[in-house]
Amino acid sequence: MSLIQATIRNTKTRGELNTLRKDGNVPGIIYGGESANEKISLLKKEVKNLINKENFLSNVISIKIDEKEQKVLPREITFDIISDEPTHIDFLRIVKGSKIILEIPVKFINNELSPGLKRGGVLNIVRRKVELKCPTENIPTELVVDLEGLEIGTSIKISSINLPENVSPTIQGRDFVIATVAAPTIVKEPEKPVEAEGETAEGTEAAAADGETKPGEGEDKSAETDKSKKEDDKSAAEKK
Repeated sequence: MSLIQATIRNTKTRGELNTLRKDGNVPGIIYGGESANEKISLLKKEVKNLINKENFLSNVISIKIDEKEQKVLPREITFDIISDEPTHIDFLRIVKGSKIILEIPVKFINNELSPGLKRGGVLNIVRRKVELKCPTENIPTELVVDLEGLEIGTSIKISSINLPENVSPTIQGRDFVIATVAAPTIVKEPEKPVEAEGETAEGTEAAAADGETKPGEGEDKSAETDKSKKEDDKSAAEKK
């Protein structure tokens, strides 16, 4: 569990809040339970470290104020729209016996031990987070799904996940799907078109229509015609 330092702040105006931020601090508030709300100030560096931690919005942390520690849960954080720097953070006080609704992330392990995934199957994630109703003293940081031994066609449902005691999904009345091991998607290449019979002959005819000639075609045959005529005249004279 993370531990961060905070101080009580007495800011009352927007100008005082801006000065606080310019000095490298982030204003915040702790609320919840029977205790009064507490206005606090935290170092921006500590707030950024908190944000950078995985699933920080579902992780219980301990805030130390004047040597007194209390467990809280980060609930909302706002950022500057230009600089993207944190400008305010809310914490919910953890009160024993109360319950809270949170979105808990799902973590998948042992992908390499799934026969279905080894054979080219695909892990189709339906829900990356599941909304749960949890006791404030028993909040899971993540839901673990073990993929070992899963074949293609397997559906992983909420009933297959071991939830902590007194933790339940907000969706009731049905065993909803978290993920499936789906069959691989195979893209079939289009078949090459088969050439039609007679395509070569049609190409030749088209070429002829365009004025192309074969070797020997289109030669001058007038000399051959004159020779035949002279032979005919000679034959007629001999008969006389």
